Amino acid sequence: MRLSISKSKNATSLYVKKDVVVNGKRTTKIVEKLGTVAELEKKLGGEDPVEWAKKYIAQMNLLEKEGKETDVIAKYSPSRLLKKDVQFSFNGGYLFLQKIYHDLGIHNICSEIKKKHKFNFNLDSILSRLIYGRILFPGSKLSTYELSSELIEPPDFQLQHIYRALEIISKESDFIQSSLYQNSLKVSKRNTGILYYDCTNYFFEIEQSEGLKQYGFGKDHKPNPIVQMGMFMDGNGIPLAFSISKGNTNEQLTLKPLEKKILSDFNVSRFVVCTDAGLASNANRKFNDKNDRAFITTQSIKKLKNYLKDWALDPKGWHLSGDDGVYDIMELDEKNDIEKIFYKERWIKEDGLEQRLVVTYSIKYRNYHRKIRSSQIERAMKLINTNPKAKLKKANQNDYKRFIEKKHYTSDGKQAKKEIYSIDTDLISKEETYDGFYGVCTNLEDDVDIIVKVNRKRWEIEESFRIMKSEFKARPVHLSRDDRIEAHFMTCFMALLIYRILEKKLEEKFTCSTIINSLRKMNFKLEEGEGYIPIYTRTDFTDALHEVFGFRTDYEIVTLKQMKKIFKLTKNR
Repeated sequence: MRLSISKSKNATSLYVKKDVVVNGKRTTKIVEKLGTVAELEKKLGGEDPVEWAKKYIAQMNLLEKEGKETDVIAKYSPSRLLKKDVQFSFNGGYLFLQKIYHDLGIHNICSEIKKKHKFNFNLDSILSRLIYGRILFPGSKLSTYELSSELIEPPDFQLQHIYRALEIISKESDFIQSSLYQNSLKVSKRNTGILYYDCTNYFFEIEQSEGLKQYGFGKDHKPNPIVQMGMFMDGNGIPLAFSISKGNTNEQLTLKPLEKKILSDFNVSRFVVCTDAGLASNANRKFNDKNDRAFITTQSIKKLKNYLKDWALDPKGWHLSGDDGVYDIMELDEKNDIEKIFYKERWIKEDGLEQRLVVTYSIKYRNYHRKIRSSQIERAMKLINTNPKAKLKKANQNDYKRFIEKKHYTSDGKQAKKEIYSIDTDLISKEETYDGFYGVCTNLEDDVDIIVKVNRKRWEIEESFRIMKSEFKARPVHLSRDDRIEAHFMTCFMALLIYRILEKKLEEKFTCSTIINSLRKMNFKLEEGEGYIPIYTRTDFTDALHEVFGFRTDYEIVTLKQMKKIFKLTKNR
């Protein structure tokens, strides 16, 4: 390698050149442009640029002679400053989300919406960035806009366009949801024979209630207005549809309107609706006791009528699937029967509805109840030994503080000078009565095993809400207008849909935190003129990801040409 000096009218430039043989012919290749003499004089602090360049090249030649890699020294110099205001680091984890986004045809949905409304911004670009941002760097719409520049493909819209787009997304919510479902049939296996429904709420950081933002029973126990979100999920754990209601709406009333939309817009009419006890009003059960629909809902044994409660808790008359025997659960073997699920059933007719009550009992489930309660009692005792008065508030039915009893008299019945706190042993005894028991109501005549199995999958929809609240940070909501609030949850719903499909593509081999955190860390350094260098850790997860999606980003460098091919692949072009 040698120094080459090129002079022009305006500047004198220094280059590192090397003689190479290409196709049998000798030629010269520029290894590196060192800069102009004027630029180097500023950087070198008085050192002669030509002399510095000769020393630099001599070092490169020495390394090459020794058989060592010269790329680093050729491309980087301790005497060159980084270019000002030039970004070199980008996230590429979104590329896998982008592939699912386009497989779902969301870009085409945006095109259809464009035909109905007059706007001059790129809805596809905005919606995709809102979805990717919700998964990769959740935050306000402002932060999403700012952080969108960290994706390899930069945004082509302004901040004000986001808020205008939210208005459009809200208006087209029903169209987007029904189109998503139809398009998803080509992307992932859907099981609409079983639909899970649940409802939760999200709080705002403001105190004023108006529109959708109303004071109601907040599951987060925040003294703020809330909004209700109801959602249907299919039997494979993939979101189907959602709706937003006022925060003071009785959640039992949210099921039927959304289910009617599914019946009318989704071309789905034959299914079993599975809910928890809080959503299982008699009206909702009757609604799904007609045509080709059915219901499975949890049933609190505590809330059963006395004669049914006595029947459910009676230790005699229990059965085991595949076994003709009749069992007394008081005579079970703690070791050999721990994995078995015993059941009893009967048909009941009340309030004009005939339904089947199934009660199960398991030693394993009983032990789980005891373990949870033991931990709660331990926490309650610790609080008693500190200062319970300062910390003791009205406790809900699942709060460990419910076990703390406040008395104003001593054990001998005398008036106490101070309040006395102790563990409520009577409450513990009452709760222990129900340990291991679980109730379900249904209008189906299927085997108990099937009923129980279907009901147990309700955890997936509960997990979906947890993901939106924790990983996607869907709360607190930072928007005030109703249409923008609805659009915010539309993007959260779409992010959840894409995430769940990604899980299915990966055969559910990785945890939620592994998937999301790994995508967030899939960063690249741009090497100008050459390509993108991965600066993330290659793992089993990234290997599986690349294998499933059919392209790789984990080479030592992804050339510009290769990256363009990946862009086209993720956009189905």
